[in-house]
Formats: sequence, C-alpha cells, structure tokens
Amino acid sequence: MMTKPKILLTRRWPRIVEERLAETYEVTLNDTDTPLGEAEMIAAMRTHDALCPTVTDKVTRAVLAAEGRRVRIVGNYGAGFEHIDLDAARAQGIAVSNTPDVLTEATADIAMTLILMAMRRAGEGERELRAGDWTGWRPTHLLGRSLDGKLLGLVGFGRIARAVANRAQAFGMKIAYHSRRAAPDMPESAYHASLDELAECADVLSLHAPGGPETRHMIDAAMLARMPAHAVLVNTGRGSLIDEAALAKALAQRSIAAAGLDVYEAEPKVNPALVDLPNVVLLPHLGSATLEARTAMGMKVADNLDCFFAGESLLDRVV
Repeated sequence: MMTKPKILLTRRWPRIVEERLAETYEVTLNDTDTPLGEAEMIAAMRTHDALCPTVTDKVTRAVLAAEGRRVRIVGNYGAGFEHIDLDAARAQGIAVSNTPDVLTEATADIAMTLILMAMRRAGEGERELRAGDWTGWRPTHLLGRSLDGKLLGLVGFGRIARAVANRAQAFGMKIAYHSRRAAPDMPESAYHASLDELAECADVLSLHAPGGPETRHMIDAAMLARMPAHAVLVNTGRGSLIDEAALAKALAQRSIAAAGLDVYEAEPKVNPALVDLPNVVLLPHLGSATLEARTAMGMKVADNLDCFFAGESLLDRVV
C-alpha cells in the first residue's frame, strides 16, 4: 500500500476541507489553532511532505532551509504571500502555491461595510447605544455623509477593487482609481497616474494595493495631509500600506474625518492610539471570513496539492 503524503495545516480550516484532505493525505492538524513558532515549523519541515501555512505564519529562510528538510511544497492558504520568503523557496527548490480569485466578493463586501460604517458613523452610534448613552433621536445627532454622488478613489484596480467599484456605483458613488497603468475598459478621466492627485480629490480612499517594501507606508503623514478634511480612508489590502501612528494623529486632529480598517501592520496587535478613537471602525481581519470563501481557499490548496503529488503542473504557482 502506497504511503500517503504527510501534510501540516498550521491552523484549523473549515471541516469540509479537512475531511477532503484526510481522504488523500495524512493530515496533521494544529488543534491549538494558534500561530506556530519558527522552531515548530522547522521541526515540521523535517517530518512532513507539505507545509500549508496562513498569513499568520512567518515562513522564513531558516524554516525553508531547515537541515533535514522533507517538505517539497508550501501550499499557502491565502492569496497574499508576503509572509513567505520566496527567494529562499526558489533556492531550496520548494514549490509554492496560493489561492487567488476566491476572496474577491467576500473582501469587497467588507470594504463596502467599512465605507458605509465610516461614512455614516455607524460604529460610533453602536458604541454609544451599547454604553447606554443614547438619549434618543434628534436632528443633529451623529450626522454622517451620504454615499450618493461622492467620489470613491481606489488605490490598486485588481479584482477586489473592481468588485468594490461595482458595489459603490449601486450607492450612486463616482469611481476614480490609481494603478500602475490605466484600465482599457474604464473612462480615461477615472485614471489617476498620481496617488497624490487621487488622495486630494477622493471623498473615500480605499486601499487594494499589494504588500511589500514598495508599498509600505504609502499612506503616510504627507499623504494624509493631502486628503480633504471630510475624507474617509478604508483599508482591506495590507496593514503595511498605512503608517498607523500618522493615521491615528490625523484622526485625532480631525484632519481627515474617519477611517475603516480590517488589516493591521502588526496583527493581531492593533496600534493602541487607534483603539480609543471614536472616528475609526476596526474589524478583526474579516475580509475573507465567509464560509464560502474560506472553504474555497482550502479547496484551492487541496487542488494544488493533488496536482503536485500527481506530478502535474500547479494550478496556482507562485514559485
């Protein structure tokens, strides 16, 4: 009887995915469902054929170059792979796959949720009510701003940004975007080659750029100063896109009106200066948190593992 490849899931996945994997592989589950340390992952590299990490895992050069390494593929549970040292994977001849194209609708929903909550001050209202401080309806209470007719500026214009644009247009918003190149299917007037110019004119600035050194702190104090005082900043991209200390200062000084964040630079830690501010909506990285999306992510990993161990080309190769 052929020995099943042994795989490690660094976090618990939807049960239906774990059950599918167990039909084909010897699966090691992390029953504590907490991030593994580097030493634990190095040990796993020596005893498993595949490592299946999430964004919470730091798959470092030391992990990938572990002496006595047995792992031949890293099946990443997620579209982003900034947490994996890809150069080290290439050097070690380790394949890396990811899970693109299954998070779009779920993440766009959360971006739209943040836009609505920040523009309409819904977070402030819920906290006031739960604290027992609501004294009843009155004409000037928690006045927000309508989405109708406002300009949504999208930083990055991939699948998720486009899905957000579709939703925003249903609310009557106008669309502008900044990316490396103009999209041929969009009006020429919607494209802003300069992020500075987009920040200056957008009522809502929504971030959808990839992570990495090139985009780290692309929204810094100088960029925040360019935004109108009534503007709202939303981030469902990567936490590293924003200088959180600069954002907290801008929000406290009301140099921008509000923000909505689903990702943070030092997750799961959130900058303490943000936590107590009334004009920021904070969500615990819920972008892909639907049963449908998280299941589809796991099934993508399984499909790539099946291809790899069958000697076929990966469906979603990163390395």
